[in-house]
Amino acid sequence: MSAPILEVRDLRTHFFTRAGVVKAVDGVSLSLQPGHILGLVGESGSGKTVTGFSILGLVDPPGRIVSGSIRLDGEELVGMSNTALRQLRGRRISMVFQDPMMTLNPVLSVGEQMSLAIRAHEAVSDQAARDHAARVLGQVGIPDARARLDAYPHEFSGGMRQRVAIAIAMSHSPDVIVADEPTTALDVSIQAQILHEIRELSRDSGTALLWISHDLATVSSLSERILVMYAGKIVEEGPTASVLRDPRHPYTRGLLDSMPAIAEPGQMLRQIPGTTPSLLSLPPGCPFAPRCTRASEQCRNDPPFLVDRERGYRCHHPLEPAL
Repeated sequence: MSAPILEVRDLRTHFFTRAGVVKAVDGVSLSLQPGHILGLVGESGSGKTVTGFSILGLVDPPGRIVSGSIRLDGEELVGMSNTALRQLRGRRISMVFQDPMMTLNPVLSVGEQMSLAIRAHEAVSDQAARDHAARVLGQVGIPDARARLDAYPHEFSGGMRQRVAIAIAMSHSPDVIVADEPTTALDVSIQAQILHEIRELSRDSGTALLWISHDLATVSSLSERILVMYAGKIVEEGPTASVLRDPRHPYTRGLLDSMPAIAEPGQMLRQIPGTTPSLLSLPPGCPFAPRCTRASEQCRNDPPFLVDRERGYRCHHPLEPAL
């Protein structure tokens, strides 16, 4: 296996509020190889998006990275100046947001926006930037791409706007793209098309993707490895097929049981009891214990992170492996 292009070690991002310290990311580690897709899943409020923002240095006060390491091709990003980070963003590491309008300016044509993004990192002429923009739009499945350069974001459908956002992220063939639930608001058929195009682009360009989602079905069709996140921590990780076929952490099992595709027709879905805890008032020990049917007095202590071959899980009472 090749050396990781992105390596995160023991990352902690906290928000210092009047009510107390919110440990949104609390000791997260991950690695990503060139051309690979890594899934990061969990409920809303688990810390997934803050992890992605931390990697790109986009965490605003009162939040900040308090410890840990983020290395892009061996170069440390934690502590790097804002000027140096701006030089990296878009060129070597990019982000695709859930809402494409966080990327797109409604008063500029798509061609203008893409040309600005290209020329921010390359000394090319207006025409060369426009040619490159048309080529990338075509790669993400926008028909008649050159003519659509003069269109404005409101003239595109939601799926097409997300394709434009992906094209902007891909315009410099970056080493890494962090994608924060970019297909959640789209029609299922459009989701399938974009996921197919993402796989093709990643394979052809060698760009690595960190795909953040709450949708296990989407991640299972896209990523080779998966990280399951809860209350700021990674609670399970491993090859996607192995984790989803044979989960070891009760939280992962609960996420799978709540998927409609797994239940028999007419059968009630098995929900995870309770709600995600407030990161301001986490219970002692395992944060999932109040919702877990396997919890015991032992769970009032921090659970160890157990490693079993290529699998890892953080639990005092893991599920028994399937035979």
